[in-house]
Amino acid sequence: MSTTTDANPKLSTVRALLAKAEDAATPEAEAELARVRAFEMMAKYGIEMAMLSEEQPGRDVPTDRQIVLDNPWAMERVRLINGITLALGCQLIHLGRDGATSARRVHIFGHQSDLDRIELLHTSLLLQMHSGLAAQSVPVGTKGVRAWRRSWLLGFIHRVGKRIEEAENGARAAAQNEITATGRSTALVLADRKAVVEAKYRSAYPRARTGRTTTMTGSGFGDGWAAGGRADIGGGSRRVGARTARSLTA
Repeated sequence: MSTTTDANPKLSTVRALLAKAEDAATPEAEAELARVRAFEMMAKYGIEMAMLSEEQPGRDVPTDRQIVLDNPWAMERVRLINGITLALGCQLIHLGRDGATSARRVHIFGHQSDLDRIELLHTSLLLQMHSGLAAQSVPVGTKGVRAWRRSWLLGFIHRVGKRIEEAENGARAAAQNEITATGRSTALVLADRKAVVEAKYRSAYPRARTGRTTTMTGSGFGDGWAAGGRADIGGGSRRVGARTARSLTA
């Protein structure tokens, strides 16, 4: 995935905080402080960019990106990035396999700053997801080891999606009554941004439909949910035919 986060000092700081929290050598107390700070900075950055864009049109334009997600667990990677995307008020469509490979391609719609945040969070959480799964011991007597592991991944994905959503909602609620230089409230600015993204998405894929809901069962789901609770959350591509495209709910 290409990203422009290196060019933004605040997102670079968030990334450094996430890296510190992920480091096994970091004491837990310090890691927790880094996590909390990263979550706060990430959510507040989204609000800040929305406000600046209102005052300076053209600063944070709506755009889109296509991203290829490789194996292992390509579909679970799709679900992870979809959960992050929805929590940040953006839209994602799953375009299916990437050519003749087993990798998956997704198309994401949102404002520039939000797409940068999505890539940053996805990169960090993907690492945590795979390292967390590798550390698991499948319970003795489990029938279907792969099914148990997939259940664990879905639990992790579901939980971190909810945590990101909660952090975003908290930041929006705290800033909803702030007024921009144009005289509009933050709540109205954010609502308009979301409507613009939705319109761009629907224009590109007017026949998109919601994907099937995945049944999440088994003891692995609960373990993955718990791990997700501990996790550190801190354009211009060619169009693919809408006839075969599907949106995906996490």
